[in-house]
Amino acid sequence: MDRRDVIADAGIRVVARDGVHALTHRRVDIEARLPAGSTSYYARTRRDLVALVAVRLSDGSAGDIDQLAIPDMLGPAEAASILGEVVRSMAARGDAQAARFLLMLEVRDDPELRDVLTPAAAVRGRVTALAVRLLEALGIPQADRAAQASQLVVLVDALLMYDTSHAEPVDLEGT
Repeated sequence: MDRRDVIADAGIRVVARDGVHALTHRRVDIEARLPAGSTSYYARTRRDLVALVAVRLSDGSAGDIDQLAIPDMLGPAEAASILGEVVRSMAARGDAQAARFLLMLEVRDDPELRDVLTPAAAVRGRVTALAVRLLEALGIPQADRAAQASQLVVLVDALLMYDTSHAEPVDLEGT
């Protein structure tokens, strides 16, 4: 693991544990057990540090769904089960998901950084492709799939947020 990854991972832990405002160069140096100033060398500004963490979050989440197999034909219950598996898989990285949701609010007025955490995130394309395959297996006409897949990804993100934040129990099996 290179130094940027160590810094980004420490930043994720700081945000998840202490909140976005705790994300400072000094706190990340301490969390990563690096000499003072190390984080500043790789991320000159706070925005650079947020970007470093955001990219790491996006890259890390991408592998969460690669192992899922989608049959050629599905019923609604099987599709719901697969979506539940996606949410559980991604929720297993609780600190990363908590940090991502907190950072999404922090960067909402910065389109470039916001996109790294949402539509342009490495994982977003994979989850969207999975949603398209699910809709295809459910027999949804091709003309409707792209728009519905996008909304399905938003729904998965909402379920993930509720599961990660423990805001309300998420019943992934009964829905």
